[in-house]
Amino acid sequence: MSEARINWISGPVLRATSEQQFHIHESIRVGEVGLLGEVIRINGDEIVAQVYEDTSGLRPGEAVFGSGSPLSVRLGPGLLGNLFDGLLRPLTLEQGNFVKPGIQARVEEKFGFTPRLKPGDQVEGGAIFGTLNSAKGRPQYALVPPWVNGEVTWIDEAGEYPDDKTICIIKESDGKEHQLSMCHDWPVREPRPIKKRMKIQGPLLTGQRILDSLFPLACGGRAAMPGGFGTGKTVLQETLAKWCDADVIVYVGCGERGNEMAGVLDEFPQLEDPHSGRQLMERTLIIANTSNMPVAAREASIYTAVTVAEYLRDQGLRVALMADSTSRWAEALREVSGRLGELPGESGYPAYLSSRLADFYERAAAVHTLCGKTGSVTLIGAISPPGGDFSEPVTTHTKRYTKVYWTLDSTRAQARFYPAVHPLLSYSEDIQSLVDFWKQNHHPDWLKQRRRFLSMMEDQQRLERMARIIGKDALPPRQQHTLMCAELINEAFLSQSAFSDIDRYCSPQRQAAMMRLIHHFIVKSEEALERGVAIEDISSMPLLRRLQRMGEEIGEDNIKAFTQLSHSLDEAFSKLKEGETDAAG
Repeated sequence: MSEARINWISGPVLRATSEQQFHIHESIRVGEVGLLGEVIRINGDEIVAQVYEDTSGLRPGEAVFGSGSPLSVRLGPGLLGNLFDGLLRPLTLEQGNFVKPGIQARVEEKFGFTPRLKPGDQVEGGAIFGTLNSAKGRPQYALVPPWVNGEVTWIDEAGEYPDDKTICIIKESDGKEHQLSMCHDWPVREPRPIKKRMKIQGPLLTGQRILDSLFPLACGGRAAMPGGFGTGKTVLQETLAKWCDADVIVYVGCGERGNEMAGVLDEFPQLEDPHSGRQLMERTLIIANTSNMPVAAREASIYTAVTVAEYLRDQGLRVALMADSTSRWAEALREVSGRLGELPGESGYPAYLSSRLADFYERAAAVHTLCGKTGSVTLIGAISPPGGDFSEPVTTHTKRYTKVYWTLDSTRAQARFYPAVHPLLSYSEDIQSLVDFWKQNHHPDWLKQRRRFLSMMEDQQRLERMARIIGKDALPPRQQHTLMCAELINEAFLSQSAFSDIDRYCSPQRQAAMMRLIHHFIVKSEEALERGVAIEDISSMPLLRRLQRMGEEIGEDNIKAFTQLSHSLDEAFSKLKEGETDAAG
């Protein structure tokens, strides 16, 4: 174990002198209580390190001990359903109201083990050697560490064991033995190996119509969610965590306010998973690194979260990682960079901000895992640009590495429009890859109807500027029709009430039915205009109100009602053809 002595310290950054050998990214322990840190620079016999805990009271002359290994986290079955700090150290009520310095990284727990191999079997890195069960959380697998290959010489029988107990021994061809437990360590900055990446197989369904139908995210894709203060980033992230169809949710609160994380911790244990009927926390892992926690740990929390996500992906699970927010993570980079005396880039951020963002987002993928299963990691990163300025560095660099961009608009948020995603400032580059998915879900016209909706929203923005000058009633009937249809799209399809038991989640089948019905109304109303029906007669149809309210009135168990509403729509327009203005609703 290498040892050094502190000769300078400022906040989370220290310099120490040693004649012994240290390595870049080596984890260290600092001072008497053993504060966790990491070597980030070496200059001759001087090391520069960042400390991931509060450094109050540290002074020159105190010892720094090197571990000889990179900064790593312990991966195993005791992750789901629990709360951790940014370095995957459990946060429990037994520790008190504050995180204690030098807290240890694990709590011993017993799990049920069922072997899936026998002595004499040949195994490769990443293989499954047992099934693990817990009183809380879903069943998982015991994985052979990726660097271990050889023959099983002994494996324990079925039973309950501590997660750090040796339950399998593998011998390599050169005679070296590896004693395996349910857990193994992995460096947070190193991506876990895979067999190969897969093509897009389908979307990550969120249950939010504006996202799934207009700006879908591929399973294993990357999405950015920029928005100014008060636009609902955290609320939307939490909604996605509740309703998306991923097997596992990794939620990392990176630099957010403590009261927001407290709300998450209070609400999630009370929620029911809509897919399994069990507690939502059983498929959720929360990493909390709030704004009042040490700033250096905020930088590591992102890598910790994606490492955990990759470990769960390697078990054949679909994992969604919600990072809230990457702007606070970038601010931590900026603060540490300033204490290191590095030359600042744009807005004071370090020049390597772009490459660090790339390192994070490129770890999203749908893959064939080493154990022969398929899994994925989907990354959704919230961005908090100062003053809502989307031209600032974190937002512009993130756009380079993400294919989906959900822009949250302050004007829509202030109008109580939820989700406040702006349809003209958002985009998705996964559209063409997901056409087959919608065809398989009985919506072959999805792409055409999506384009029609977005085209009408764009026309609405242009016509509203004109209407503010000359008045809406002075516009030609065709333009008034466009405004009416765009308003219907906004109210009936893009808006979704999170307080409604019926409308807080929308399945692909229900989304397709609503989309077809709105498009049917647009076509029918255009035909009526061509026949000479007055636009006032169309806009005053009682049936229009039913269309606007259909999301909150027609639930998942009554999708056939959309077909009935479509027939009513045909009857109403046929009456307009006969000159009746009091069409039945």
